[in-house]
Amino acid sequence: MGYFIYGTPSISVEFDDRVLAHLKAVIIAKVRRGESFTFSWEYTVAKGSGHSSIWIHPTIPLQFDFAGGREPILNRAWIEELVRLSNSPAGLRVIPEPRDPTT
Repeated sequence: MGYFIYGTPSISVEFDDRVLAHLKAVIIAKVRRGESFTFSWEYTVAKGSGHSSIWIHPTIPLQFDFAGGREPILNRAWIEELVRLSNSPAGLRVIPEPRDPTT
């Protein structure tokens, strides 16, 4: 499990390393282009349920901390779907990983 860390003062949200790697690919690409967008996630029952949303802006510090030592192989289909969501009015959110049609 890794962490997405955002803002000052910062918030820290735990994600599986595989999920975090895909979120990083999408978020960094959008921030690099100067795009702002909402990012939402749900909490597990163990974490108290509920959900949160934040506004991602290129001038706000962000960090991705991974627990594992190996970089996951990225699923292009998942990245494309996450990008599509990030461009929608609802914004980026974690969705289940689709099957990669190239494998």
